[in-house]
Amino acid sequence: MMGDVWILATASLVAVSCSMVGVFLVLRRMSLLGDAISHSVLLGIVLAYLAVGSRSVVAMMIGATAIGLLTAWLSNTLHRVSKLQTDASIGIIFTWFFAVGVILISVYAGQVDLDQECVLYGEIAFVPFDTVIWGETDIGPRAFWLILGVFVLNLLIVLIGFERFKLVAFHPALAVSLGVNVVFWHYLLMTMVSLTTVASFDAVGAILVVALLVIPASAAYLLAKSLKGMLWLAAGYAQLSVLAGYAVAVWLDSSIAASIAVMAGLLLMVTVLVLQALKVRRQGHLAQA
Repeated sequence: MMGDVWILATASLVAVSCSMVGVFLVLRRMSLLGDAISHSVLLGIVLAYLAVGSRSVVAMMIGATAIGLLTAWLSNTLHRVSKLQTDASIGIIFTWFFAVGVILISVYAGQVDLDQECVLYGEIAFVPFDTVIWGETDIGPRAFWLILGVFVLNLLIVLIGFERFKLVAFHPALAVSLGVNVVFWHYLLMTMVSLTTVASFDAVGAILVVALLVIPASAAYLLAKSLKGMLWLAAGYAQLSVLAGYAVAVWLDSSIAASIAVMAGLLLMVTVLVLQALKVRRQGHLAQA
């Protein structure tokens, strides 16, 4: 019973953390860059492990964040220098970094205590078994406290920089004319994405992080009338996805993380269908009038 509580609590924090940064990625049309960072940070994690010889949380956070920022910078630089399209530049850089990470794991398989499938797909069902001991007290899963720390950090950054994020997302040219350091806020967002991604690895893996970054925020985008409304709606969609996904996983005895992502996709599709039905109905009323 307690294990289920920890799993749901961890999944809820992962989902709401991803949806928070996902809102700004969707608004700035940078969803693909979130996908890129969630994959390329694998290289940062492997390099950090090889450097310190352990799965130190701090080392992996630093390594993943550095590679995440490097992915964003190199993608932008390749686009500007070579005139390649933005999506092509992002695709080149993140697949390159991801492939190097996979090769390093393969070459140093005997030394690297990292499971490729765990990094890619995660296994939230095992979260309750890897706990933190404070003194002589077991205070709960390591993954829960890690993603809680990242969630609190992201929340503080968004609360403090809300107006700046809003201005950069909706009016980037105006932000520049007002003297706002757009580059700083861009890379601050990339740092938040990198930290959220690596903190979510244990729970849902790199691939499913992408679903939680993009889908709840996209569903909220279809309904919201303001940035605050979009943030609340994205968090609501994320929590509904977790609860429904967990129920489906228990019912089918299937992967919890995958079920959460599937339910997030279904909620988005239901939203699209309802909005289309309302649009057709409204057009019918106008035609009759």
